[in-house]
Amino acid sequence: MTEDLFDQLLCETEEEKSILERNYQVKKDIYTDKADFIIESEKFLDKEKLINIRKHTRFVDFPKHKHDYIEINYVYNGFLSQKVGSDNITLKQGELLLLNQYIEHEIEACQQEDIVINFIIQPQFFDYIFSYLTADNMDKNIGDFLISSLFNHSQSGQYLYFAVADVKSIQELIHKIIREIMAPSLLSESTIKLYMGLLMIELIKHSDKIAKRNDNLIDHQLIVESLNYIEENFKDASLYELAERLNQPHYRLSKNIKKVTNQTFKDLLQEKRLREARELLKNTLIPIGTVVEQVGYDNVSYFYRIFKDKYGLTPKKYREQFTK
Repeated sequence: MTEDLFDQLLCETEEEKSILERNYQVKKDIYTDKADFIIESEKFLDKEKLINIRKHTRFVDFPKHKHDYIEINYVYNGFLSQKVGSDNITLKQGELLLLNQYIEHEIEACQQEDIVINFIIQPQFFDYIFSYLTADNMDKNIGDFLISSLFNHSQSGQYLYFAVADVKSIQELIHKIIREIMAPSLLSESTIKLYMGLLMIELIKHSDKIAKRNDNLIDHQLIVESLNYIEENFKDASLYELAERLNQPHYRLSKNIKKVTNQTFKDLLQEKRLREARELLKNTLIPIGTVVEQVGYDNVSYFYRIFKDKYGLTPKKYREQFTK
């Protein structure tokens, strides 16, 4: 990143100025409207956005909290000391920490030159990663973290600490993501998604740099392969075909999918089909009947009902939002 950007990040935000002038504690209502201290993504993310960054507020201890999103702490300069769950961790410049939405952490006050970038990421941002990562090439710690974060299988707090300060490819990707978010262009949303996918691949390639690993990892191989199958074959997918491909009894596979993801195979397939339909409605002028067929349904009335149940609008009304 450029020196100009470092100078920009050094500047005090309005919140930081108030802290220095009035010596107040963290104002909870900036971060959440909930009774519990659970930081809400909607405070920092526009409705249609899945990822954003925010400079961590300096000069004050940040009390124990959770998020309703996946967070990445990245130390651009200086240090970040925090207690994550029951573990004390000090991140150094260039290191990063992935936290799922169920882990509690509290942070010691950062000083003037401790510049920490918080990535605010909706869990569904990572859905597409399963379309090109297989169980064979995904580190088990990362696979477990993503599955637990995406599918809420246990609501267990998890984190991954990557000591990657010396990995040039990772540093360059993170800096590119920060630049795209801070100075967006017409194609920034697609670019950020691409960079984030590449970042996950680089983290998997350097999984030996995970300084802290999760305990009690789930056996996730069949689940990753099942998610890949749904991603690639959603139009004609069936549990029986998947079970045959994986050489598993269909009832046992169904039970394992439900146990890990807290959703049935049918639920996961429907979620994927509806996401695909939403993108077609938003980005194309394909007739709605054709959209229904392309995502794997033959009953238009049924599709209308489940789409409205999911998104609160009929497919026609949903499309009209983007064609006015």
